[in-house]
Amino acid sequence: MAEELITRSADRRTDPGERRSLRRDASLPALLAGLVCIVVSFSGPLVVVLAAAAAGRLDEAQTASWIWAVAIGSGLTCLLLSWWTRTPVITAWSTPGAALLVTSLGAYPYREAVGAFLVSAVVVALFGVTGLFGRLIAAVPAGIVNAMLAGILFSFGAGIFGAVKGAPVLVLGSFAAFLLAKRLAPRYAVPAALVAGGVLAAVTVGLPLHLGAGGPTRPVLTVPAFSWPAAVGLALPLTIVALASQNAPGLGVMRAFGYRPDDRLLIGATGGLSVLLAPFGSPGVNLAAITAAICAGPESHPDPRRRYVAGMSAGALYLLVGSFGGVLVSLFTGLPKELIAVIAGVALLASLQGSLAAAVAEERGRDAAVVTFLATASGMSLYGIGSAFWGLLFGLAVHLVLDVRPGRKG
Repeated sequence: MAEELITRSADRRTDPGERRSLRRDASLPALLAGLVCIVVSFSGPLVVVLAAAAAGRLDEAQTASWIWAVAIGSGLTCLLLSWWTRTPVITAWSTPGAALLVTSLGAYPYREAVGAFLVSAVVVALFGVTGLFGRLIAAVPAGIVNAMLAGILFSFGAGIFGAVKGAPVLVLGSFAAFLLAKRLAPRYAVPAALVAGGVLAAVTVGLPLHLGAGGPTRPVLTVPAFSWPAAVGLALPLTIVALASQNAPGLGVMRAFGYRPDDRLLIGATGGLSVLLAPFGSPGVNLAAITAAICAGPESHPDPRRRYVAGMSAGALYLLVGSFGGVLVSLFTGLPKELIAVIAGVALLASLQGSLAAAVAEERGRDAAVVTFLATASGMSLYGIGSAFWGLLFGLAVHLVLDVRPGRKG
């Protein structure tokens, strides 16, 4: 992309004044970007988590503990890593991982499943701290990375117009508010769409803001048990999904927006915290891709160096929702799907535009970028691994066949 590369976190830490800049760097669009990130996370992917919990025959307390663990883990890593690196680090639970658990969790005793979660987290952490995974991802050409990001975001842009049939007044009104604000006050375009969408939802399809009952969530500690069947049937596919479908696109999104993420720190930290949270039911906390684009894109703030506030905002809200999961989760799951579609879509439009432009900017490598985009946007899944990984793989294959010449560096 055309944005200036962000200096490494180590460079930022050398200036003591940077540690006192949070109040200066905070902005309403960045704070609201964090809110949109949380709404998107809990309004859709949480349903997959609940389905996996039901498939594993978890009781109410174990399910609440699972939600607590992934939300608290995501909150701590978003908040602390964004503050420490001064970049918008967004983490989340793995939706493909939860989808995998829907079909496999019930085949194992819960203690063995927790043991598999622990094994997977240890392996992911080792891949991170050794730098092996980061070196593999860094070798991917920038055009392919941007094409993968565009493929990830495509369905959200198209989702704006796909939702028109269900609630035309809500969707078109929110989109019109976005365009008007984009013309008059670009920094507040997404907040304007959010406000307009909430008002229009209330007067058209309804806005059921129901709070659940109960106080703070009480996590349930489960002593893990280890077995080879669970290690092969759960830990191995969870590890592959975490690395291929979550962390690879997550690093790619940050690179696409001009950041240079410290892969050892980010993957090592999320993997290490996942180790600690596995006994409470967490199957893992990973780098996010879609919600990362919301916070790392220009709608969060025009200055890339001030977008870390969006990551901290998301982290604080994750902690709030995780701590009072029974009270607040139903608030997000009850929002109209058309409202979620239009707000997520407009929040990601600028990111989609930039990634598409960067993907095809250079004629050499354009074939590989287009194949990457098509494969990623297709939503295909093979061997339990999502389309983002396969888009990268197919794009690299085309790159090697068409663009790499003997004796020339690829």
